[in-house]
Amino acid sequence: MSSNAISAGQRVHVPETVRGTVDRLVALSVNGLVRMFDPAEKLFCFTLKQTDQGLTRQGISRRYTMMALMGLHRLEQSGTKSPIEIQPVFEGLLAQTDWIDNIGDLGLLLWLCSLVSPQRLQELEDRVKIKNALTRFRGARHGHTMELAWLLTGLSHGILSGGPARTGNRELAVEIYRLLVQNQGDHGTFGHASTNQSFAGFLRGRIGSFADQVYPIYALTKFSQALGDERALERALDCSLNICEAQGALGQWWWHYDSSTGEVAGKYPVFSVHQHAMGPMTLFAVGQATNSDFAPWIYRGLEWIGKNELGFDMEDASANLVWRCVHQPAAVKYLGLAKQLLTGRHETSSRKGLAVRFECRPYELGWLLYAFANTERSPVKSDPPCPRRDSPKSFSGASR
Repeated sequence: MSSNAISAGQRVHVPETVRGTVDRLVALSVNGLVRMFDPAEKLFCFTLKQTDQGLTRQGISRRYTMMALMGLHRLEQSGTKSPIEIQPVFEGLLAQTDWIDNIGDLGLLLWLCSLVSPQRLQELEDRVKIKNALTRFRGARHGHTMELAWLLTGLSHGILSGGPARTGNRELAVEIYRLLVQNQGDHGTFGHASTNQSFAGFLRGRIGSFADQVYPIYALTKFSQALGDERALERALDCSLNICEAQGALGQWWWHYDSSTGEVAGKYPVFSVHQHAMGPMTLFAVGQATNSDFAPWIYRGLEWIGKNELGFDMEDASANLVWRCVHQPAAVKYLGLAKQLLTGRHETSSRKGLAVRFECRPYELGWLLYAFANTERSPVKSDPPCPRRDSPKSFSGASR
């Protein structure tokens, strides 16, 4: 596998067969983010929700603001002006950093800064005392996979940005990498958190969400590019192959995975953001780094937006959003997960009580832009066979 660094804004290729869908979703996301922005607070909302009074903006979120800004920055890299000025919102996030109370948000701010203002990285790292991050934040000791992945991504993008690469940052990135991969099972999938805790922590820790898969894949890919670590890229590819093997017949990216077996532990909810944003942004990144073609799984997942198990089009052009998910009642979902944890039996086939959740959050549209705003056309490729670990030629250039 190539260890050459891939720039953060490198264009990805979109087949003509889905170009219209991608262009439409990008335009929808730009307009949708304008509606989700609170100009008085200079922050994005927490969610836009369908209520009796119509679509209502609720709360504010710095976390979702950072993700939205990264998407809008990617839009500007494509040559399209962002409808919201990025720099003033970014400066507002930097003005006071006492809102950062976990390593995940710290990682996201480092990631954002690396992309939009790398010359500010050293100042930011000094202010947030980056060297002591793992000891200062209480949640760090629980080893939450998603938050470790965000911090590793932020540090890796900082190194890749070409700014001053401090030895301490490299050492911290290696330490976080070691913590993160402790949560990866033998089959490639990640648990939710460190299992070196209580018995209950062990049971819950081994079950990872889709987010616990895609963010580590992305983080390991960027870490490999930043430090030239081939094993990290192999780990990223291993997890990518596993989620592709598990993809549903309609392109669903399922919700829960058992890191001890590599199997799907729970299917619902199926989140639109996984289909149109998080799955693509991650598989594009690891695909570029390994010279592998994940396009069939990316675009099969994208098709689910309009062709899902409910036959409901999740894209709402009139509201400029994609509805959040197809979900089950909590009692059905958690009963199935509890049975799996206690008995080891995977009962994932039930579609009982499926319904659409009518809300959309800014990060969903931000990550969609991050995945697709800076793309270019490419010829249609034939659909290769489903990837398997015993078939290393399933992806061109991917050595196992």
